[in-house]
Amino acid sequence: MNFFLLEALANAGGAIGAGLGAIGAGIGIGQIGKGALESIARQPEAINDIRSNMILTAALVEGAALFAIIIGFLAMVL
Repeated sequence: MNFFLLEALANAGGAIGAGLGAIGAGIGIGQIGKGALESIARQPEAINDIRSNMILTAALVEGAALFAIIIGFLAMVL
């Protein structure tokens, strides 16, 4: 009986971890977009540099979120 409780807790922990990873990435990418739009509004001539940096940073955050989600799913499976 104790084994089933531990397995259920591991599944719940993995699901919560994967969800928190996705939520954190969404908030982070939203903050990146907000900062980029504010920067473009202040300095419109630098739009290309700002946009390329925004895309690169968003991709890095997305990669970190993907690792968090995969680790959460692995915690549920293993």
